[in-house]
Amino acid sequence: MTTPGTDERRSPWPALWALVIGFFMILVDSTIVSVATPTLMQAFDTDVNGVLWVTSAYLLAYAVPLLVTGRLGDRLGPRPVYLTGLAVFTLASLWCGLSGELNLGLGGLVAARVVQGLGASMMTPQTMTVITRTFPATRRGTAMALWGATAGIATLAGPLLGGLLLDTLGWEWIFFVNLPVGVIGWVLAWRLVPRLETHSHRFDVLGVVLSAVGLFCLVFGIQEGQTYDWGRIWGWVTVPLLIVTGVVVLAAFVWWQARQRGEPLVPLRLFADRNFSLANAGITTMGFTITAMIFPFYLWAQSVRDLSPTQAALVMAPSSVLSFLLARPAGQLTDRVHPRLLVGTGTVLLAVGLWLLTQAMTPTAPLWHALVAAGVLGVANPLIWGPLSTTATRNLPMADAGAGAGVYNTTRQMGAVLGSAAIAVLMQARITAHLGPGADAGGTAQATGSMPPAVAEGLARALAESIYLPMAVILLGALAALFFERPQHLGHC
Repeated sequence: MTTPGTDERRSPWPALWALVIGFFMILVDSTIVSVATPTLMQAFDTDVNGVLWVTSAYLLAYAVPLLVTGRLGDRLGPRPVYLTGLAVFTLASLWCGLSGELNLGLGGLVAARVVQGLGASMMTPQTMTVITRTFPATRRGTAMALWGATAGIATLAGPLLGGLLLDTLGWEWIFFVNLPVGVIGWVLAWRLVPRLETHSHRFDVLGVVLSAVGLFCLVFGIQEGQTYDWGRIWGWVTVPLLIVTGVVVLAAFVWWQARQRGEPLVPLRLFADRNFSLANAGITTMGFTITAMIFPFYLWAQSVRDLSPTQAALVMAPSSVLSFLLARPAGQLTDRVHPRLLVGTGTVLLAVGLWLLTQAMTPTAPLWHALVAAGVLGVANPLIWGPLSTTATRNLPMADAGAGAGVYNTTRQMGAVLGSAAIAVLMQARITAHLGPGADAGGTAQATGSMPPAVAEGLARALAESIYLPMAVILLGALAALFFERPQHLGHC
């Protein structure tokens, strides 16, 4: 529904394309730092765990507020919340790029990334809400396929764009590039996105606090566990205590949502719809898998194979190209084919692609082996992103559009956060297993070009073995896809 003065007959496609520009940009920033890992370790004189916090801080600040910003869009309207978020994101990108020039150190860059994440969290639910509220159910699959394809392409295109910028202009430009894109995206959204009907909502303050504290404790404990040898962090605070605290607080959050008599942050009634629940499980595994796979791959490409950032990203380019080319056909299938078939096929193909990648990640294997693996990933991606997002929202009532979008995007981002944290731990553990105590990904990455064959072999095996974790996780997504029901409004033509 629209407010008075808004043309209800106006095509929703221009507004969606305007929103996709900003959505693409914020998702590129989720992965663009991965290819810059060795560069940032040298620039800020830190180890791989330190640089991973440049990504993890962004993902965490992005994920935690999504439940609130989805509801905020319902209350104030998707348009003003999106525009505010895009302005915050663009200004924070300037801060990120200047952090080195202003001698702010790694802490300054991480702080800027937190602000970036907050801006991104205001934007993402609004794109999904606009689709749900402006497209009829029978055409929503094609629109959601574009939204989902944008997510898939952006997470893989980020490293390619990052590699080109690193090799030509320097690491600062992986953030400065957001400035012109942000300005253009803001003007287009201001002109093209309609003002939609707003709904009065109260905010669950206790729910916000519980979710934020629980998620922070859990992710920080997993991320930094290896750094502190799974022991004491400071005083009486230990890694196991943080992890247990995170789990307990998140359990209390779920209990509170069930007991909430007003408007809970997460309306648990949403999960009464089987497809919504399964789609959230599936997108969590997808967020985990895509984020977790890129760190070991790019460390292998640059450290073991001595590729430049651009060359490393080009090895993964077939995935982005095929995802883009197949997005439209996949979208058309989404409105016609049972999601069980699409998502099930896509997740199994993704696991196959990851297995092929592990076989290619050696010091001497021809690079075309990795290109083939990337091609399989590119075929798999459009069969997952769009169908999952469509299936999650297709059966929800319009009044729950913002809440549903907030929950769905939160689970996606939390999958990414946990994937980033878990892969850091696993990479370090496998590197230690193959190269001995004291070896770390930071040291080996900085040794590019002068690595002894035995070290290269050990590092390659460690990084390839790390890929088995995201491969196992995406197979859980395939299992969830088996239980999808046929959506209520699935087309038959």
